[in-house]
Amino acid sequence: MKKRVNVASAEKRRKASRPDRIFDVTNTVIMVIVFLIIVYPLYFVVIASVSDPNLVNSGKVILLPKGFNLDAYIHILTNKNILTGFANSVLYTLVWTVLAVAITVPAGYALSRKDLPCRKFCTLFFVFVMYFQGGLIPIYLVVKDLKLLDSMWAIILPTCLSVYNLIVCRTFFEGTLSEELLDAARVDGANNLKFFFKIALPLSKALVAIMVLFYAIQQWNSYFDAMIYLNSKELFPLQLVLKDILIQAQMNSSGAFGDAESVAAMQRIAELVKYSSIVVASLPMLILYPFVQKYFVKGIMIGSVKG
Repeated sequence: MKKRVNVASAEKRRKASRPDRIFDVTNTVIMVIVFLIIVYPLYFVVIASVSDPNLVNSGKVILLPKGFNLDAYIHILTNKNILTGFANSVLYTLVWTVLAVAITVPAGYALSRKDLPCRKFCTLFFVFVMYFQGGLIPIYLVVKDLKLLDSMWAIILPTCLSVYNLIVCRTFFEGTLSEELLDAARVDGANNLKFFFKIALPLSKALVAIMVLFYAIQQWNSYFDAMIYLNSKELFPLQLVLKDILIQAQMNSSGAFGDAESVAAMQRIAELVKYSSIVVASLPMLILYPFVQKYFVKGIMIGSVKG
């Protein structure tokens, strides 16, 4: 049996025309080049974070780290604020993601229902506010009047709904849930609430997983809201703590006094912190990706026009 399969595959390869083979080779070469263009900068950040900055700046670090050291990681991880910032980022990301998904998915389902009163007006309203907003100052004044400044909720509540993700959810439900399925559920005595939780939500695992991924990455990488609304350092997320460490390292290196060896060490750490801070901030999201990978291929097609 195995021999027959090998013979069949060999005949198939022989039957492939020359233009097909040229196309396959060209396509493979292009994909490899694109892969290297995307992956190499990420790889370079990792090897540069553990290399001698003088060798990095001189262009001698290309494929492998040189002058291996972990000074920047020790400098970052021994900072007393790093654990607090990490815990704050995890808390903000978890609470914000759960709240955002809990709002976005049901709202997208509601907008997908043709029997929703003022359905078109609601959709146009959401699209309008997505493109036309009051700006930073009105939002800040609203947060201030609600007594949310310098609190966790100033980071979570003002941005817990993404209109883009809402439209993606609405399109997904429109293409997945048919009217016949809803009619069958009504015949069995299911109301709208039971239909959503018993039928619509179990059929939307890929959608929920992708919404969790999108929202978690958005919140984890966010630092501007914290910089605007938070004053207490014990509330700073990880990204803001890393920014302060980077600025402090650069200030120490630029204004360092003492013997030449200590000044050079400070400057070396300041250079390495730029790369190591990227690795530290990105690592949790890289750990999260494998858990939602099986939904990602299906999820990237959510909301697309089916032919």
